[in-house]
Amino acid sequence: MPCTEATELDDLAIDLVAKANRLAGQIQPSVRKSIGDLVRSMNCYYSNLIEGHNTHPRDIDAALEDDYSEDASKRSLQLEARAHIEVQRLIDNGNDPADPPTTTKYIQWLHREFCEKLPEDMLWVENPNTGKKIEIIPGKLRNGEVEIGHHVPPPAINLSGFLMRFEEAYDFDRLSKSQAIIAIAASHHRFLWIHPFFDGNGRVARLMAHAMLIRSEVGCSIWSVSRGLARNSTDYKATLMEADAPRQGDYDGRGALSASCLEKFCAFFLRTAIDQVEFMESLLQPGELLRRMKLYVDDEVSANRLPARSMSLLREAFIVGELERGRAAEITGYQERRAREILSILLIKGLLVSQGPRAPVRLGFPLDVVERWLPQLYPVSV
Repeated sequence: MPCTEATELDDLAIDLVAKANRLAGQIQPSVRKSIGDLVRSMNCYYSNLIEGHNTHPRDIDAALEDDYSEDASKRSLQLEARAHIEVQRLIDNGNDPADPPTTTKYIQWLHREFCEKLPEDMLWVENPNTGKKIEIIPGKLRNGEVEIGHHVPPPAINLSGFLMRFEEAYDFDRLSKSQAIIAIAASHHRFLWIHPFFDGNGRVARLMAHAMLIRSEVGCSIWSVSRGLARNSTDYKATLMEADAPRQGDYDGRGALSASCLEKFCAFFLRTAIDQVEFMESLLQPGELLRRMKLYVDDEVSANRLPARSMSLLREAFIVGELERGRAAEITGYQERRAREILSILLIKGLLVSQGPRAPVRLGFPLDVVERWLPQLYPVSV
């Protein structure tokens, strides 16, 4: 790797670690959990968008409540979205396999967990050259050949060897901290180049990258690189394709593929990740977020859609993270009965959420308030 490129990638990796750590420390853990639930759905929305599947956030929200469309195609997209969210939730909660995310075992687990939740119509792909339909078996590596645009991935008979080398190359235990961060970007391309499954590789690659970010203690549930990749999809796909290029001479790495083109993709990926961390950090600045929340609540109180002093409960939930229900009267200054009525209204509207009828409450981020509280999280048209 050329010295100048190595220095740039190291600098980007160090920058990402510093900014991600600062973001993680900015928000109370309980509030992070609520934001994580929202960002998980957002991540799914943008990951779908990269695949050409435009699933409306409200349809994703409905699917999480078992409310599916009667339209078969829309229902399939809802099921796909829910599958993605459920797999990411397993990763975020540490309920994924203990194996490193770049192992064949882990990759197959990702594919199996995702595909087993898909509707039947999404488990088939068609060979564009022959018209033959191929069944997608969850977790099973492809046993035939494929072409992805101009790219011809390795033959199926060689997959096990490529995946073994892939696992060795991106083993965190053999890498420094900054090398491990760079490896997340590099492995994203190399996995897609290998293309180990007939379908679902893009989804698995992004979930694998998310798992690697979590394992590296850089990633967390409150930011998503998929948002940046989707919003820069032209550059994303162009740099991915460019990194497919063969080695350009003796000074372009030691493998069959161009090291310099891979470095360019890694720089793009890391800059995109940094951009998304900075974006979420700007949205979640405590003072600014509380200001946007208050403007929203003031409007809702004026329109008689929220009771007065709602903001006092929401502010307390944001500051302390979790709020005991018995403190509602103390915080609002109302009598117990009226304070509990306000609490109940906020729970019904999803502005506060709870694990049970007597459990503490924490701040919620329902879709209806997202554009006011966290502007530009989704496209304006959504």
